[in-house]
Amino acid sequence: MRAKTDPAFCEYLMRIGNGKERQNAYGKIEIPHSLIIPFTSEKESLNMLFRVTYPDLYKCHSNTSFITSRVILTTNNDFVDEINDMLLAQFPTTEKVYIATDETIDPKDQSEYEDFLHTLNPAGLPPYKLALKKNCPIMLLRNLSPSEGLCNGTRLICNDFKTHVISAD
Repeated sequence: MRAKTDPAFCEYLMRIGNGKERQNAYGKIEIPHSLIIPFTSEKESLNMLFRVTYPDLYKCHSNTSFITSRVILTTNNDFVDEINDMLLAQFPTTEKVYIATDETIDPKDQSEYEDFLHTLNPAGLPPYKLALKKNCPIMLLRNLSPSEGLCNGTRLICNDFKTHVISAD
């Protein structure tokens, strides 16, 4: 399914959220055919989803309104990392990779547990390896300083990368 950001689609989502969407004889909501991308293979269907949701990404990647007016929703967090990685690969800018700190309490255990620590991606924390590109969209999940005016769930665009800081608007 692809998400559109035109007013008709937003109204459609609002009706679903409010329980006002029409249901079929089985009590199910039917998704309009215009929102469905046929499945061929996982990779091919995801690429089609990207092309439909972000047409001309190579030319429009620096247009903030183009990037922020589109979204891909998933039914399950298991797919988020795969979708993010595939979409990030399509941005034509240089990748910046942030690596998490991975130290054991006892330095003698470091070599024994280091590879294991690299595989952990606990919910609510950034992944061990975070790859970003200029102009790619990100979401603020936990605002540690609400007085600055940002809310959890705010969508931002990456502008600049420093050693320990990501600049985003």
